[in-house]
Amino acid sequence: MNRKPNSYEGVALVSPVTIDYEKQSDKQAEWFIGRALAELLSDSGLKKEDVDGIALSSFTLAPDSAVSLTNYFSMTPRWLETIPLGGASGVVAMRRAARAIQAGDAEVVACIGGDTANAESFSTLIDNFSGFSSNAVHPYGAGGPNTVFSMITQHYMDKYDVKREDFARICMSQRDNALAASRSLFSKPLDLDSYLNARAIADPIYLFDCVMPCAGAEAFLLMSAERARSLSLPYVEIMASEELYNAYADDDIHYRGGWAMFRDNMYSSAGIGPEDVDLLHTYDDYPAIVMLQMEDLGFCEKGEAARFVQSTELTWNGGGLPHNTSGGQLSAGQAGAAGGFIGIVECIRQLTGQARGNAVENADIAVVSGYGMVIYDRCLSSNAAILKRGSA
Repeated sequence: MNRKPNSYEGVALVSPVTIDYEKQSDKQAEWFIGRALAELLSDSGLKKEDVDGIALSSFTLAPDSAVSLTNYFSMTPRWLETIPLGGASGVVAMRRAARAIQAGDAEVVACIGGDTANAESFSTLIDNFSGFSSNAVHPYGAGGPNTVFSMITQHYMDKYDVKREDFARICMSQRDNALAASRSLFSKPLDLDSYLNARAIADPIYLFDCVMPCAGAEAFLLMSAERARSLSLPYVEIMASEELYNAYADDDIHYRGGWAMFRDNMYSSAGIGPEDVDLLHTYDDYPAIVMLQMEDLGFCEKGEAARFVQSTELTWNGGGLPHNTSGGQLSAGQAGAAGGFIGIVECIRQLTGQARGNAVENADIAVVSGYGMVIYDRCLSSNAAILKRGSA
């Protein structure tokens, strides 16, 4: 892939918002999405009528939809997008909203991912996730992502001689990050013994390799950089971004993703390399998938992520490569589709001086990646963006 996409110059990301996560909730997805919108308006100082675009992702909003919300929220936007791509949704929402602003189709776009969580929501999601799941997994008595990712994880471990101790480095560092940011659904640090002795979920996946489903929302606004400056809002710019679907379709089992296909072009467009990145936020539904992204985004060679995480400090204040400084989904929780937005929200916080007790010193450039929509042996969506602190 050797091409020069149009730049995202002139577009600003502002107002990072998180609606606190809850393990269980009797509130509907509409409530969490509505609270996120209200917080966006409060943070930015805008009025509701100033928001003329919405990019939304939610698993539990159905039978309602993004257009239903315009009535519930008494809004009349002129641009609307629903992003049904799970963990890839945040980057896609950002990209499409940025293009809408550049084209003049909208002036201010609210990008929101939000979901509820109750006894029925997760099982309903799993039962109706995709035709691939229903036809290739359920007939064998297995359901949900754990069994699928156990196969992907075992394949990766066998291929590159990865041990559970290597995965532990990711999980433990993210727990430390989450506790520093007051984002963890867990109350104490995670040590190696606790990680290794946790109960098996779907071998080789154990308890702390899995995200905790929860309710909540993540959101941010896009507008012109000129408008952000006029509102005195600290902002982030998009240096480059790419997305790709069904990469390496001939691989029998997924062990690499689209990032490897587009990363050189992305870094070239931004005029930087991985060595220039101050902060990395990967989509972290399972530790093996984090390793795939570290490799395919160029932070280490293919098959070397286990060695990389053992030799690199990943915490927010460790002086290495700060990774998933919010704690990611492995410690903050997975609030449904909000999991695809948590990385961008955290990067905006870090790059604009709004971090919550876990500020990475002198952070100017961040890479955030998305990954989503698992079928039987792979995820189909991979994307990434390079973000930088906005000019004064």
